[in-house]
Amino acid sequence: MSRNPVHVNLAMQCIANIGSKDMAEAFGQEIPRLLVSADAIDVVKQSAALCLLRLFRTSPEVIPSGEWTSRIIHLLNDQHMGVVTAAVSLIEALVRHSSEEYRGCVSLAVSRLSRIVTSSYQDLQDYTYYFVPAPWLSVKLLRLLQNYPPPDDPGVRGRLNECLETILNKAQEPPKSKKVQHSNAKNAVLMEAISLIIHSDSEPQLLVRACNQLGQFLTHRETNLRYLALESMCLLATSEFSHEAVKKHQETVINALKTERDVSVRQRAVDLLYAMCDRTNAETIVQEMLNYLESADYSIREEMVLKVAILAEKYAMDYTWYVDVILNLIRIAGDYVSEEVWYRVIQIVVNREDVQGYAAKTVFEALQAPACHENMVKVGGYILGEFGNLIAGDARSAPAVQFKLLHSKYHLCSAPTRALLLSTYVKYINLFPEIKSQIQDVLHSDNNLRSADAELQQRASEYLSLSVHATTDVLATVLEEMPPFPERESSILAILKKKSGRIPDISKTPRAANPHASERPQGLGTSDTPTLLSTAGAAVQAPAAAAPTNTGLLVDVLGDLGGGGTSTAAAPPATNGAHPASPAGGDYGAAAAAVHDQQAAVKKFICKNNGVLFENDILQIGIKSEYRLNLGRVGIFFGNKTPMALTGFSTSVTLPDGLTNRLTVQAKPVDDNIDGGAQVQQTVNFELIEEYVGMPDLSVSFMYSGVQQKLHLKLPVTPNKFIEPTEMNSEAFFARWKNLSGPAQEAQKIFKAKLPMDASLGGRLAGFGMQLLEGVDPNPENFVCAGILHGRGVQVGSLLRLEPNKQAQMYRLTIRSSKEKTSQVLCDLLVDQF
Repeated sequence: MSRNPVHVNLAMQCIANIGSKDMAEAFGQEIPRLLVSADAIDVVKQSAALCLLRLFRTSPEVIPSGEWTSRIIHLLNDQHMGVVTAAVSLIEALVRHSSEEYRGCVSLAVSRLSRIVTSSYQDLQDYTYYFVPAPWLSVKLLRLLQNYPPPDDPGVRGRLNECLETILNKAQEPPKSKKVQHSNAKNAVLMEAISLIIHSDSEPQLLVRACNQLGQFLTHRETNLRYLALESMCLLATSEFSHEAVKKHQETVINALKTERDVSVRQRAVDLLYAMCDRTNAETIVQEMLNYLESADYSIREEMVLKVAILAEKYAMDYTWYVDVILNLIRIAGDYVSEEVWYRVIQIVVNREDVQGYAAKTVFEALQAPACHENMVKVGGYILGEFGNLIAGDARSAPAVQFKLLHSKYHLCSAPTRALLLSTYVKYINLFPEIKSQIQDVLHSDNNLRSADAELQQRASEYLSLSVHATTDVLATVLEEMPPFPERESSILAILKKKSGRIPDISKTPRAANPHASERPQGLGTSDTPTLLSTAGAAVQAPAAAAPTNTGLLVDVLGDLGGGGTSTAAAPPATNGAHPASPAGGDYGAAAAAVHDQQAAVKKFICKNNGVLFENDILQIGIKSEYRLNLGRVGIFFGNKTPMALTGFSTSVTLPDGLTNRLTVQAKPVDDNIDGGAQVQQTVNFELIEEYVGMPDLSVSFMYSGVQQKLHLKLPVTPNKFIEPTEMNSEAFFARWKNLSGPAQEAQKIFKAKLPMDASLGGRLAGFGMQLLEGVDPNPENFVCAGILHGRGVQVGSLLRLEPNKQAQMYRLTIRSSKEKTSQVLCDLLVDQF
């Protein structure tokens, strides 16, 4: 309130440095007034903008809406550059929180940017850095504009395009200083302008010019510039306007792959080759990547294998070329070829008659190498088991020769691969009766029939019995050729996206439709390798291992991420491995698993306030909550784990029928778009009227990759959250305990321990909300607690006693409360925590 601006600034410095919710609540109305006051001097406005930004990050509701929105936006017109610079930082944070409300900032930001770009460094002398006018403010404005699509107003759009053209023109001017600070400032503005051009993706001329400018940086002596140029060109390659311009730099990028000393720059070169690939250059790029793969860093080999496999499948004009590429991949980098890659080549060969004979001949030749990778044996075993008859007419690949070649690899392979080879052998019995006795000798050998591996033993005994007792017709039926796999798209792209968030979304490329996702080949055996039995046989598919999930997305918000459950309630188009579909299109209990995972996640929140509530390959939902008396505030954080935006995003928090008169809820709106890799927050306020059973419902709906996704979750707001801990001595506790002796005031449960009976018991009780009372119970093994449940106009005192019996691994839990039914509600909530 001081009239001395120095005192006002010091006060705001203090508020901003502490930046707590209490500070936000106490001064949330005062700081905005200082910010837009006509009497405030520039330095006070500047500090007010930054102080308000700090409080907004702590408590978003601190920013008033309505008329204040326009007044804050118009700070972009302030004559003092320092005020504008501080205001842009505040406005960008507000835009990310509520983009529609602050849409009016676009025209003012373009106007201010235009004035900076068209001015000379003499005009803005106080804000010029090494001959570059206001570079920090320019970058902030360009970044702010990337939160919106290109302006609809032709005048504003034309002015923005002029600004971007001017920045590109200035990049071509000779440097005004040889100092590195000059080029750094100039290039910082240029790279942010290119980011805005790529974001808009609507001006062909600007996109091509940006591409040409980045092309000059590809051979720059500065490693960082080469890195940034390659990274930005990956995005330009996905635009129909600049894709061809990017392709002109193919030779330079290939050269960078071969000569760059920095592995991160080589990685970006691989990414760019992947992004610029189309039907016209696929063979060249795939061959260059294969050549590089032999000497590539181990850290990027697996990712490169996936990229080569995707490109080979997507742009294969001749599937014999595709087969050659995949077999080369296995030969060069077999250890880095995932199961999905060799599953996919089998799917394609089985489904395409024109390539089956070539594939059989090629794998037969590949298996003759002295050092043959096990993945090659898997592919060879499967393909020869199905199509070995197509090359059996040649004496060099006669049935006996094929069998001898495969069996020479048998003892060098792991048990799952040997199980696959046994299936190949039994297929040979049907295809080539002349070598039946040789195969029966192998099946009958002690190594197989008495193998310590149950899968090998079972296959050997069943296949042997089948070959001895089945008639020719039965044998031919059971061991007939595998039917074509259902037409599914490749799962490799989904795996690649999991491994690297940098990969551009090639669904945006102006080329053929990108492969999305699929399951592994039909008929995975219990050894988790493709079986050669037909659908008339005993082929079943085992569920895949659960896919790794990224639990780091909310780390900056939650701190403690323990307790998140995963669910397939909104599985993405790409399979996440949690509940794969069966060959017939069925589902292995996905719905039940989703319900179970959600219930498990919610139960963990009964004794804690923060953590991950839900996670799948698309979305991560985190909870951070705080309670005071009968009021609660829950922050729900929605994190987009994909590089694509989630559009039409909406949520609703509702109360089931039994809760409507016992709890009130008020939810603030949430942004309707979540950019790739971004995170938004929704605040929901609750007030307890009286105790209840159940939880509020959270519904989430959004579009991902053109597919509507819906989630229905339980929000972990339970009555115990509204308990205030209460201190008591031993005398007061037992006097109160005795008074609460009515039958309806007590709830008791005796139950078996589900978790270890260790020191964490006290922590779980404290997390439930009551005060843990030390030294009150005569038995030091017991735990006693006290607390008051606060509802609207009502307070319910509650006492708790937990008696562990470590020898029997049992508990007796007793809760007494001053209000009927409250004890039972609290007892039912707590019993699952031990």
